[in-house]
Amino acid sequence: MPGWLIRHRAEVSGVECPCGVAQRVLTAADGAGCSVHFVSIRHDSARHYHRRSTEVYVVIAGHGEIELDGQRHRLEPGTVVLIPPLTRHRAVPGDQGLELLNVVQPPFDARDEYHD
Repeated sequence: MPGWLIRHRAEVSGVECPCGVAQRVLTAADGAGCSVHFVSIRHDSARHYHRRSTEVYVVIAGHGEIELDGQRHRLEPGTVVLIPPLTRHRAVPGDQGLELLNVVQPPFDARDEYHD
């Protein structure tokens, strides 16, 4: 088997998550050392944090804000946000919502998602 993988977003179903709806195109099961999700955010997401995971958000469409440890920052297409472990965070979409690419390392694990 080759070491590469191609998966198309359109072929992956969305699942509810604290941020909205995620299409998990690359997961821990793929053995890549990270996961990659497309996330559609239409309403304020739930504040949460991870003890082990580092996340990188890349805004691909829409506008809004990201709350990091209680401070809000502007989001627009092309914005990249590094979220280290233990950072309380949530996305707040604008009127048209937000579309993010979320890269998680190590790969996303629902057991590493905590809410205050």
